Amino acid sequence: MTTTTGTATVTTMWQDKHSGPRGHKLMTKELGEKIPALYANENVENYDDVLAPAKLFSPYGKWTWYVTEWDAETGECFGLVQGFETELGYFSLDELAEATVFGGVPAVERDLYWEPKTLGEIRRRSR
Repeated sequence: MTTTTGTATVTTMWQDKHSGPRGHKLMTKELGEKIPALYANENVENYDDVLAPAKLFSPYGKWTWYVTEWDAETGECFGLVQGFETELGYFSLDELAEATVFGGVPAVERDLYWEPKTLGEIRRRSR
């Protein structure tokens, strides 16, 4: 949400309302500042060269989300999604943060030890 008060414009960053049970946030302010805004890479000639600064995953399944772009206000992201298929697509941090298994255990976590890689590197390692 963007609000204007007097001459200052303040943008509110997406908040992870479900970080308590998980023990960490899916997106921190510091990490969010390293990720380009949505559509920043739409004119990139080779998307395999795009960097994924964040990796989210489900320890209870085979789903992984590599964030390459995001909207800091809404939590909408774009990146590489590995699930039933491996494809580029949009996903919502709200939906991932709210997903639970086993009666309330958070289903998605952020890889706290992730070192940013290009999508090309990620695809090559996934084979």
